[in-house]
Amino acid sequence: MKELIGTGVALVTPFTSDLKVDTESLARLVEFQIDNGIDYLVILGTTGESVTLTKEEKAMVLETVISANNGRLPLVIGIGGNNTAAVVDEIKSTNLNPFAAILSVSPAYNKPTQDGIYAHFAEIAKATDKPIILYNVPPRTSRNVEPETLFRLANDFKNIVAIKEAANDMVQAMRMIDGTPNDFLVISGDDMIALPMTLLGGSGVISVIGQGYPREFSEMIQLGLERKVEEANVLQYKLMPIIDLIFEEGNPAGIKTVLAELGYSSDLVRLPLVAASQDLRSRIKAFLW
Repeated sequence: MKELIGTGVALVTPFTSDLKVDTESLARLVEFQIDNGIDYLVILGTTGESVTLTKEEKAMVLETVISANNGRLPLVIGIGGNNTAAVVDEIKSTNLNPFAAILSVSPAYNKPTQDGIYAHFAEIAKATDKPIILYNVPPRTSRNVEPETLFRLANDFKNIVAIKEAANDMVQAMRMIDGTPNDFLVISGDDMIALPMTLLGGSGVISVIGQGYPREFSEMIQLGLERKVEEANVLQYKLMPIIDLIFEEGNPAGIKTVLAELGYSSDLVRLPLVAASQDLRSRIKAFLW
């Protein structure tokens, strides 16, 4: 899965003033990523507000991105949830041909045990031959995918090829990097520690801020992969303030504010999310270059 090494971007879903999917802005955003060095695109993840999209809207988003991309970058599709049977059904009923891999988040709200997490992903792995990226994000799911559970899954299922690791725990990330097979990808799901994880043997990042600063962020990660630490650090410290800002009032309100200020899409989100406050908007605007 070398095509998933580097910088992936978790695309937002832009909305029009009446909160319909803005396909024109989405296509423009895809072009912005391609023009500025992003390695692959992730569609219908958390950042894309997938839980607020209808089945028809999801299909519209997929069609728009596939068409705009036109085969230029690898695509990853987000298919996850806390109903294992429903996730399996969605995987089986989706045309996966355009996608390099599936990104599937660990179940939220149910609070499964580690054996439950294992069994959930085992069923997903058995439902498809497509490569699968696990997504561990305990702040959202309330359950951590422990390293030992990941090791079991990585060794038992050949199509579980990577994890998007967003526990914000460098020690856990190191254990995952060290304990998984050599060709397994540990991908940062946290923009702030993406570079340190990469320098310690990780495979890059699926980024949020990379969407607003694709050239700078992808260059930083590439420098990290090349172990050019000093050059990478310059970009890391330059980007740190905006990374803090975009997550201050939740995701994707922050990154949508950045994209609105840059002229790529609106800052509108769907309830229960709300747009960034005027105070945050002002501070983001003051940072942008």
